[in-house]
Amino acid sequence: MILFETERLIIKRLEVVDKTYFSELFTDQNVLRLIPQQPLSELQITDIFNKNLNLELSHLNTRKCICGIYIKENPELIGLSLFLINENDDKELGYRFREAYWGKGFGTETTKGMLKYYFENLKVKKVTADVNIDNIASVKVLEKFMKPVHEFFNEKDDCTDRRYEVKINGLQIS
Repeated sequence: MILFETERLIIKRLEVVDKTYFSELFTDQNVLRLIPQQPLSELQITDIFNKNLNLELSHLNTRKCICGIYIKENPELIGLSLFLINENDDKELGYRFREAYWGKGFGTETTKGMLKYYFENLKVKKVTADVNIDNIASVKVLEKFMKPVHEFFNEKDDCTDRRYEVKINGLQIS
């Protein structure tokens, strides 16, 4: 099930063949240090993976969901598109990419596509995103589309996060 496409990417439901690269996105220290997050156990990864394998469109409005990001001409998983819900019950976007795909504009392309999907397909009025302020690349991506609303110390991840948000009337996506 394809959720949406961008110029170069396809965002769709995960498939069984994605498990190895999915696991890498939850264990690679270079990926995790920017979030920050501790590596997950194989059991935790398998549980999260299996919960997202049979994703239905209706799930995107009711629970946290993980979709795969793929380059159109390449069937291998390059990253994850995260449809989240924050503690205020606001829709939140997130993403992460395998290190080989950093610095190629995929974060910007994914964020733009996710925002368009949230507003046009899911009909939400506001989308948020939290980012570790030390994750400079993601800060730059979010600042292209969203406004910072506050910073807070994230005790769980032991870092300072900045929350961004955008409301439907504040965004022009072409």
